[in-house]
Amino acid sequence: MIRVENLHMHFGGIRAVDGTSLEIAKGSITGLIGPNGAGKTTLFNVIAGHYAPTSGRVLLDGEDISGLQPHDLFAKGLLRTFQIAHEFSTLTVRDNLMMVPGNQSGEKLMDAWFKPSKVRAEEKILREKADEVIEFLEISQVADELAGNLSGGQKKLLELGRTMMVDAKIVFLDEVGAGVNRTLLNTVGDAILRLNQERGYTFCMIEHDMDFISRLCDPVICMAEGKVLVEGTIEEVKSNEQVIEAYLGTGLKNKPEEKLT
Repeated sequence: MIRVENLHMHFGGIRAVDGTSLEIAKGSITGLIGPNGAGKTTLFNVIAGHYAPTSGRVLLDGEDISGLQPHDLFAKGLLRTFQIAHEFSTLTVRDNLMMVPGNQSGEKLMDAWFKPSKVRAEEKILREKADEVIEFLEISQVADELAGNLSGGQKKLLELGRTMMVDAKIVFLDEVGAGVNRTLLNTVGDAILRLNQERGYTFCMIEHDMDFISRLCDPVICMAEGKVLVEGTIEEVKSNEQVIEAYLGTGLKNKPEEKLT
């Protein structure tokens, strides 16, 4: 579904992404790991349209999307979440969800004035869709709560819910486990698996929690210094000498007792 070809993203003399090439298969949950500063989030930002690449290409289903703006990619079904959730804190969970689809009639002043029945009909459909998402994610208890009052894990579930309000093809998750307690993280993981298995969502996720990656992701890609080091199953990646050296600064030959966990 996604093909990244020899991608570079430079900031002055800093090569944050330095000739990265990778593929994300349709229907997969692909994990992206690597030490801090490896270029993972910058890669996400380029794919999702926040930066135009210095060189190289990003293709979505064979179409070159390099340099397209985030709203254009949103319309094509490419969405991303952020390590720090970006909710509308003074709106309820349900209203946060209902705001997601674009081109709503209620956003147009003339329609709001002269076509109120059309606006109400659309809002009814959106409310029903939002309630379906809330039920799917099992967050009915906070449906009418202000989003700013949610816990970190609940905010991550809300971000997942927003991707469900449109026809997402692929969702990029940036450290969905950051700041989330273990119980809610399991709930988030269950939701990701169900979206993948029941609704055909494709995911690519940056994550530092190896247990979470092990549970969800195949394949796993490891980056370091702006490049892809290795790709494989989580066990293959964790036992790879280059990966261990990137994380620990030494290889197995030097410290046989160390391992990536």
